[in-house]
Amino acid sequence: MTLREKLKRVLKKFVYSVYQKRLETQSENWQTPYHIGIILDGNRRYAKSQGFTDIVKGHYDGANKLEEVLDWCDEFGIKIVTIWVFSLDNFKREQSEVMDILTLIEKKMREMTDDHKVHKNQIKIRSMGRINLLPLSLQDAIHDAEEATKHYDRFILNIAVAYGGREEIIDAIQQHLYKEAESKKDIYQIADELKTDLISPHLYTSQLPDPDLIIRTSGEIRLGGFLLWQSVYSEFYFCETHWPALRKIDFLRAIRDYSNRKRRFGK
Repeated sequence: MTLREKLKRVLKKFVYSVYQKRLETQSENWQTPYHIGIILDGNRRYAKSQGFTDIVKGHYDGANKLEEVLDWCDEFGIKIVTIWVFSLDNFKREQSEVMDILTLIEKKMREMTDDHKVHKNQIKIRSMGRINLLPLSLQDAIHDAEEATKHYDRFILNIAVAYGGREEIIDAIQQHLYKEAESKKDIYQIADELKTDLISPHLYTSQLPDPDLIIRTSGEIRLGGFLLWQSVYSEFYFCETHWPALRKIDFLRAIRDYSNRKRRFGK
């Protein structure tokens, strides 16, 4: 690296530091979301941009980024975070990559089960998705993390794995139909009585408020099926930065943007 390049990097770091401090000062007057959803996108593109020969290294860096982002959320008093780490469509990727990702998720779930910080901050871990499709060892790791944190209520971390938004709605409707069938109602009565508040209790996020803000990294401007039912009144923020490279500046910009929105909830 030339001297000019070093000076340029130092100057850039200084400018970002000043800008971050400015945003942090301004944030004292911002309205902050209670529940945010995050689509952790761009791990593979990040790995390629960094010149990694093994794509899975991008997923590992992405997993490590989560702890930092959760610290930011705690700093802002955000009580519920829902992250999408593995979709049902992701099963269609190369089998070796799929197994690497699932192995990484299992590793992180087991770490969180015994993580002092998780217990100190009273983080309740909840899974979302068709967990039965996952390897048994990962199912066990998810179960252990949920059991170890089920009594906490200070902070909730929802982890969407083997998740699809359409499938969540189908699962919720099925559960509603099963419940109604037990009362011996006929299908016409069930259909006539169907309302949104009868389906909501069967969603993966039952008993939780809908997300106020949904963030997607890596420049893709779509939800891809994330929280389709719950996001009807959510605000959206799309960030160009790949997930593993997300900076606090990017996070602060998202919160600032949310704070400047006028939420009308259809009124």
